[in-house]
Amino acid sequence: MRRGSFQLMKSVNKSIILNKIRTSEPISRAQIAKDTKLTPPTVSSIVKELLEQGIVRESELGESMGGRKPTMLHINSNAFYVIGVDAGPQTVECILTNLSGEIFERTSSKLIKPITNDQFISILKENVHKILQSSTTEREKIIGIGVAMHGVVDVETGTSLTAPNLGLREMPIKAELEKEFGTQVYVENDARAMALGEAWFGGHGDVDSMVAVNIGQGIGSGVVINGKLYHGEQDIAGELGHMTIDIHGEICDCGNRGCLQTFASGKAIADRARHQVKYSIPGEKLTGKYVYEMAQNGEAEYIRILEETGKIIGIGLTNLIHLINPAKIVLGGGVMRSEKFMLPSIKAAIAERALIPQAKETEVTVTVLGDNATLLGAVSLLLVDLFDPV
Repeated sequence: MRRGSFQLMKSVNKSIILNKIRTSEPISRAQIAKDTKLTPPTVSSIVKELLEQGIVRESELGESMGGRKPTMLHINSNAFYVIGVDAGPQTVECILTNLSGEIFERTSSKLIKPITNDQFISILKENVHKILQSSTTEREKIIGIGVAMHGVVDVETGTSLTAPNLGLREMPIKAELEKEFGTQVYVENDARAMALGEAWFGGHGDVDSMVAVNIGQGIGSGVVINGKLYHGEQDIAGELGHMTIDIHGEICDCGNRGCLQTFASGKAIADRARHQVKYSIPGEKLTGKYVYEMAQNGEAEYIRILEETGKIIGIGLTNLIHLINPAKIVLGGGVMRSEKFMLPSIKAAIAERALIPQAKETEVTVTVLGDNATLLGAVSLLLVDLFDPV
């Protein structure tokens, strides 16, 4: 792997043309010039370079508007590859994809707590090495590694500032992986990475503003505006799980009381079932997954728990709508496997509480990317830099 292949694409005009081909393929040179306002000679020159580099390919001739039929352009999905990592809090998963998000290799390791910074970074390295060893892809074609990391991340330095569910702080993930593998590495909060993955691979079309919410062991979200992630001043934008719902509520992992996470995470659902369901099983066997399975079996008390959780999530999302007013909200994570029990309650809560009729109708869906949403989000961290203008 090398950094140079990345730098070949970094000029603004190249990025503009690449992104236009990606979003509009198949497309002709003339149409690119018309849509981007770049001159035809500039477009032809840059397309020639992109063809030589192999990232763009030509197809059969397009429809003629009079005169010679134009040659159409496409992105060559197999020109380059990306390694994506979903890091914690329970497992480290790693994939190798092409530019279209097609997965070719996959590895996974369970995390056993307690764990140290060095042990965690070692597991990251081991999984990337496994991918490289099992793949027949040329190293030169792998343009980088994207890491979707649980907790708060300093995006500029690629440092995990705090991973509360792992009890870890100040991990220099970017520096360690770049030293080990000699390639570009991007590190992002997992929920924000998931949001970017939704924007790239979720089939949502041209949505100006979208929020993706990851609901599992914790709750986080990412805000995408005009194809770009919004980070906030200190990189904590999207910490929806730590929005206070009840100032007298349970103490959250963050130290505050009554965070949304204490009501709607997988653990919170299990805790509520333990206290509310008369014949609930004791101990560690009662998990969010168990609640879902009982609801699937038609157990009314467990169904009520999930419906109540949906209402609480809906209240949190209503607050989000009032703050950001996104065109679309996409929900993912393990808790959303209970979609059929919770989504109607989520939508009902929004319809009841949103300020204006249009806000009440904010589109709320569950990701179609399933368990790959965060992994593909990690991959998209590299693709944004490759395709989008600086």
